[in-house]
Amino acid sequence: MQTGHEKTLTGLMAALAGANLIYGAGMIESGVTFDAAQFVLDNELAAMIRQTVAGIPVDDETLAVDDIRAVGPFNDFLSLEATMRHMRLQSQPALMDRRVREEWEDMGGHDAYDRAREVALEVLADHRPEPLPDDMRTKMRTIVAEADRVAGVASPIDAA
Repeated sequence: MQTGHEKTLTGLMAALAGANLIYGAGMIESGVTFDAAQFVLDNELAAMIRQTVAGIPVDDETLAVDDIRAVGPFNDFLSLEATMRHMRLQSQPALMDRRVREEWEDMGGHDAYDRAREVALEVLADHRPEPLPDDMRTKMRTIVAEADRVAGVASPIDAA
């Protein structure tokens, strides 16, 4: 089973090479098992990879040369409005916890997988997808029936 960072590195290398599809979201045990919590984690990892591949904007605003000149060396840049604005453009994961250990433990010590499992259970319990338009359902049924016919199997659509 790949850990989160193994999946991140695997996906990131492919994305940096130009791939636009990350395969295996939610899969564990070399694809033998699907895990809904892992799928939620992988979704967050894919968002981080997408942000990385998009790059870091470099322009007059993000370089903040005027702010750097005004603050000077060895002084506080963290309190600047521009610093706060631009730091929010960076990765903001919902599942990965960046608090110090003591605070994390005080809040229950739930790891990213625990939080992903909670999200997955909520989605499975509450999500109600929009129904497909009738013409799309008809087209999909036609495609499945044709694939079944080519494969020589009875179509469950025909039986209905």
